[in-house]
Amino acid sequence: MTFARQSDSGQQPTSSVEPMDHTPVFHVNVVSRSTKAVNYRHHSGKTTLDLRGTELMPEAKGHVSVESRTGRLEIDADVDGLKPARTFGPEYLTYVLWAITPEGRPSNLGEFNPRDDGKSSVKVSTDLQAFGLIVTAEPYFAVTQPSNIVVLENVVRPNTKGWEEPIDTKFDLLERGQYALDLNPAQLPATNADPKTPSDLLEARNAVAIARAEGADKYAPEVLAKAQDFLNRAEDYVARKQSTKAISTVARGAVQSAEDARILTIRKRQQEQQEAERRAMQEREAQARAQAEQSQQQEAAAKAQTEQEARQRAQAEQDRLAAEQAKADAERARQEAEVAKAAAVQQQQLAQNQAQQAQLTAQQAQQARLQAEQETQQTRERLLQQLNQVLQTKESARGLIVDMPDVLFDTGKYTLKPGARERLAKVAGILLAYPNLHVQVEGHTDSVGGADFNQQLSQERADSVRGFLAAQGVRPDSIEARGFGMTQP
Repeated sequence: MTFARQSDSGQQPTSSVEPMDHTPVFHVNVVSRSTKAVNYRHHSGKTTLDLRGTELMPEAKGHVSVESRTGRLEIDADVDGLKPARTFGPEYLTYVLWAITPEGRPSNLGEFNPRDDGKSSVKVSTDLQAFGLIVTAEPYFAVTQPSNIVVLENVVRPNTKGWEEPIDTKFDLLERGQYALDLNPAQLPATNADPKTPSDLLEARNAVAIARAEGADKYAPEVLAKAQDFLNRAEDYVARKQSTKAISTVARGAVQSAEDARILTIRKRQQEQQEAERRAMQEREAQARAQAEQSQQQEAAAKAQTEQEARQRAQAEQDRLAAEQAKADAERARQEAEVAKAAAVQQQQLAQNQAQQAQLTAQQAQQARLQAEQETQQTRERLLQQLNQVLQTKESARGLIVDMPDVLFDTGKYTLKPGARERLAKVAGILLAYPNLHVQVEGHTDSVGGADFNQQLSQERADSVRGFLAAQGVRPDSIEARGFGMTQP
């Protein structure tokens, strides 16, 4: 069985080839590529497919024989033209053969460890009955999901026996760097290792480092400790020059345990996230219930207050009708006084709140100003120190002044000397780290020659420096060039 690219004209139609118990061949979409999988469920005997290099490694090739054995399939794969996996990045150390089911489920079948001539082989068995084959570059052999560095895919030969039935399916591929999101690939232990270090040991070092970066110290400490113990034993075996088989055995044990720790860590972190989401939902529900109860209480209190006020108004009306006019006038005066008092208290409270808010705003503005001044001063000091390492720099009321020696130009010329370009390149490198700076280039000359000549020469020299800085990447709109001639030697 092999994977084959689909033709540009679209999906290949069902074709009739030499029947072999009607073994169906399925198309499996591998993200953006179209491949084929073979169903061996009703197939007996042996069939052969090819492996063809993808655009990532077109010179790679191989062939696969698949033989049915009482409920299992024996797979014998040989490949040629494999470059070192590190070609795709420091985190990649090996190649893995994958079986992809029509449902999109990947299964790690085994590792290709190519020799110096790019050749390798693997013999494995699987319970799967319908699948396609791909080969990917991986950080270690025990990975559980293929990366998107697909270097080989299978192609059905013209004489492959069976019949095709297209099935569209997709499966996930890990993008570059996904196995080490919290770890710079350049920091992986294998990146700077001795070239003579056994590849199994390199995979073990990287696998343990990746699991630890994933958080296995917290979520799977016992499994990670087991992986570390295997790794320590492998390191010891190498130091004591033990057999390659002994080193490989414990190193691969470290890889498998590290991958187990990484997977367990991912699952526990997902469980933590789900539990946090569940608690957050419960808290939201409890808060909603509390708010509903509070709203009901407020409505009941408002209703009781309304009823009480209605009774009071009725009683007041009865009192007004029964009382003398003087008493009614006094009552009205009292009510007006209470309203005025309440309004005064409310106005006083409002004024107090506004004053407090104004004070808080002023404090925040002051803090922001002080922080901005401090950051500006720190930036100024850092820039002064950096520029002083290249050219003499001093503070001034106008800003930092970088003194450029007279040896920048030949007498009467405005073309920069090579030595001047080297220094200015260093200055440009520093200025690139401060994109918001305004740079003023000032040209000066001595009093030799006429005023107009020196004025033009100083301007051309300033423009020459400005142009060089801009060519080095400094924003042209942040550079101002001005010539002073001999007025300011």
